[in-house]
Amino acid sequence: MRGRPETPPPAGRLDELLYLVGRQAWRPDAGVEGVVDWLHRQLGAEVALVGRGHTVELSTPGFPREILPALAPVLTRLATGRMAAAATEVGAVRVRLERVGPDSPHRVLILAGADRLTSQEAAAASHTGHIIALLHRARAAGTVFRDYQEKAHQMRVALFMALMAGDPVLARRMTTGAVPELLGADRIRVHLLRCRPGERDRIAQAHQDPAGYHGRALMVRCPVYDEHLICLVAEDEHAPPELGGVLRELVAESEEYALGVSSPHPLRATAAAYEEARHALAVAGNTPGRVAGYRRQEPLERLLPRAETLAWAHALLRPLRFLPELTAETTRLALSFPRSGVAALLGISRNTVTAHLKRSEAALGLDLRDIRARAALALAVTTLHQDGAPADGPAPVAVPSPAAAWAAEFLGPLRDPRHQRVRDTLRTWIESNADARRTARRLGGSRTTVAARLRTAERLLGRDLLATGSGVHDLVYAFHFSGEGPRLGRCDPAPDADRAP
Repeated sequence: MRGRPETPPPAGRLDELLYLVGRQAWRPDAGVEGVVDWLHRQLGAEVALVGRGHTVELSTPGFPREILPALAPVLTRLATGRMAAAATEVGAVRVRLERVGPDSPHRVLILAGADRLTSQEAAAASHTGHIIALLHRARAAGTVFRDYQEKAHQMRVALFMALMAGDPVLARRMTTGAVPELLGADRIRVHLLRCRPGERDRIAQAHQDPAGYHGRALMVRCPVYDEHLICLVAEDEHAPPELGGVLRELVAESEEYALGVSSPHPLRATAAAYEEARHALAVAGNTPGRVAGYRRQEPLERLLPRAETLAWAHALLRPLRFLPELTAETTRLALSFPRSGVAALLGISRNTVTAHLKRSEAALGLDLRDIRARAALALAVTTLHQDGAPADGPAPVAVPSPAAAWAAEFLGPLRDPRHQRVRDTLRTWIESNADARRTARRLGGSRTTVAARLRTAERLLGRDLLATGSGVHDLVYAFHFSGEGPRLGRCDPAPDADRAP
């Protein structure tokens, strides 16, 4: 500091400071290291920022920390707001101290060097303290904003899960104050966007309203699949028509994106709409435009003999009634999601998920690693969930064998002789418990060929076959009721007369 004239810093130095402040303010932690280093370079003094309990939060490398015990009394007066600034000496070290920020206990900016600061240099140190306070305030505001966004996301996930459980009334009760407009919709579509995980928050926040929702839509980061953004959109004249267009534009702009869209469903049937969107997304990934709607088909459970199927479902699921509720819910979710996803949804570990599933297996007398057992269990759950619910649309046309007709319609796209190998691969894949390696070995081919044929089947059938869930179950049902694949064994939900001859 010796020999420096007492003149204001040149404009170039101010420009550098402004540049540093702008750059630091945009950092997630609003760090002040750059500003402290700038002050050190300009004044030649060693600099430290001291916080609660006289703890050094950051400092330049040469700062003499051994002087801190001697500064304790003045640090206390500055931290408690009794002083705004002080100058002192500790041995041969000249020290300048500045109170930082308006909130007590205050941080303290310390400058230490061989020379006393000039008045201009002291003013620069004081102004730098104000800038540091602003940066800390920006960090606090950023933390509050991020916390708000995370809490809003958690609330949206909770609403989505209530709708997935078929309980819009519970979803309304969960909201205090502003009820999301979406909950007033009669029907919705689910748009499922596959995108880069880091893009999901940006997309959702761009359409977020002051209440933390999305008007007559709801956008949720999928809690299971990191690359999925779930978008529930009201299907009425008040819904935002631009949202579907925006999602399609995103897909058109990036080859990494894809979009699956469900058919319209009542709000209470959000789970069915979500499953449709998952299937449509699997198809979209194999189509040129990477956008696909769901190929609608009457649900199988509505075509089976009602009384017999209900009796079968009640009998199959009765043992779950005597298990803890968390065990039953874990088992239900494991029919649609991988175990890691179930753990994320329920906030438990994968080991705990496995323990619950083993308990269910023992009670049910089923091996839940068997795809046919899982499919039968899923059909039973769906049958009881639909019990008493009015059909969506007109009653199905009566046919001599409705389930066999459903199976024939489902497998119809594979009738073309060009797809015979795909059909044979699918049948062998189910017989091999959906194990690609075993399938390849039985067919005398490679896993790559099996995977390619499965992707072709997804496009032809309009179902997601490469993830745990209803797509694989539908394939099991189709082969079962068509009479050309492995049966469900003791889990058969319908009499033999309902199978194709």
